[in-house]
Amino acid sequence: MAATPIAVITGASSGIGAATARQLAAAGYRVVLTARRKDRIEALAAELTEAGHQATAYSLDVTDRAAVDEFATAFRSLAVLVNNAGGALGADPVATGDPADWRQMYETNVIGTLNVTQALLPALTESGDGTVVILSSTAGLSTYEGGGGYVAAKHGEHVLAETLRLEIVGTPVRVIEVAPGMVKTEEFATTRFRGDAEKAAKVYAGVDAPLSADDVADTITWAVTRPSHVNIDLLVVRPRAQASNSKVHRTL
Repeated sequence: MAATPIAVITGASSGIGAATARQLAAAGYRVVLTARRKDRIEALAAELTEAGHQATAYSLDVTDRAAVDEFATAFRSLAVLVNNAGGALGADPVATGDPADWRQMYETNVIGTLNVTQALLPALTESGDGTVVILSSTAGLSTYEGGGGYVAAKHGEHVLAETLRLEIVGTPVRVIEVAPGMVKTEEFATTRFRGDAEKAAKVYAGVDAPLSADDVADTITWAVTRPSHVNIDLLVVRPRAQASNSKVHRTL
């Protein structure tokens, strides 16, 4: 009897990461949930286990390379890695942006993705049919005012995905990049504006049906479950109300 394929999801404590864990578990994967907030991923693992799925929680900071390397020793073979950990801080113009925010965004979105991908690539290759998913953003494809630091980090993550795909072609590992546009989750905008709920709400004000975490998770799960010879290099997904990073239809 074939072993249940394993999928590691980073940033699985909320939002897109948690939704992806639920959908991959339902698709038949044993999911390994990682995030810094241990209580959140343990609660999600318990929820999934109660529903009859296989789930394990592992507290992990993707920017801590020693911790990532230790985590990777648990896997000889791995089917899927979803690099979801990341996020945005601030919306200041380049002229006044805080370099500490830029550094933190780069460390989480780019170096964190690099750390986990490097550490788990041998196990993904060993599986004979591995998939690396990099959750970037439409911010990695075009710029917008007030987003310089986040845009720079997501451009770095986009280039990481493109370069990795070139370098490992011919190995049994796919590299899939999913780049969402406007997604309304419980934490993304609130974190960006340091807990200011009013500013966070304005991001989505008047927008008819922004994407949800489940929408993006559905996209990720669809891409991962394509036949092995099919690679979804880059999938951009936006709500119908958003034509670009700077062109959004609002009813207000």
